[in-house]
Amino acid sequence: MSHTTPCTGCQEGAPFPVDFTMAFQPIVDVRTKRVWAYEALVRGTGGEGAGAVLAAVTADNRYKFDQACRVKAIEMAGNGLPSGSDARLSINFMPNAVYEPTACIRASLAAARRVNFDPQKLMFEFTENEQIADTAHVRNIIAEYRRMGFATALDDFGAGYAGLGLLAQFQPDIIKIDIELVRGIDTSSARQAIVAGILVICQNLGIQVLAEGVETAREAQTLLSAGVTLQQGYYYAKPEIATFISGEDVFARLQ
Repeated sequence: MSHTTPCTGCQEGAPFPVDFTMAFQPIVDVRTKRVWAYEALVRGTGGEGAGAVLAAVTADNRYKFDQACRVKAIEMAGNGLPSGSDARLSINFMPNAVYEPTACIRASLAAARRVNFDPQKLMFEFTENEQIADTAHVRNIIAEYRRMGFATALDDFGAGYAGLGLLAQFQPDIIKIDIELVRGIDTSSARQAIVAGILVICQNLGIQVLAEGVETAREAQTLLSAGVTLQQGYYYAKPEIATFISGEDVFARLQ
């Protein structure tokens, strides 16, 4: 790793005022019936939802919060994942909270070393409630993460600002089809056509497609028939704090 100047934003940012923990939701490969990854989702230490924690994020503390989320997720995965698991760990981040990719990843790599977690299994999902204004910055993050061996994913694809315009600007390793395109896809020819089009585009760009928000067996089967083998949602398992549900348990519940 290059010896860059430490991230000023991470060092000088205000401390995050709310205690939090992580829940983990499996992302499954439907064909192999294995857990492909676990997404780390922030929760309050009393079980409060993500909104209660995210409401405390400000411009002054977002760097510290982003770092703390990564470190917490990695430490919990390193201590909680079954030995021998090859599942990835997917961590959400805000692109605007990455000051400089190589410098900002240092705390994450240090956490991985502490708990003996293979950093090559890290995947970073980027999403913003607001439009990503600096696409060159995001392209740089993706390029640096790819160089360091991490996968990147564009969350909520097909909703809000996460659409074809962003895909033209930069190509992550994975896109996550938004719940709005997944919900009721089994009875919606329009959603089926849109997802089929996304799959063609992503195949041409070398991008994997993952469907999030799957809630019914019919949605799951329609997506699988279309060629979407990576799926996530309440149909398979809800996020559970400090819990890593095995693929065997996930698919046993569906029998």
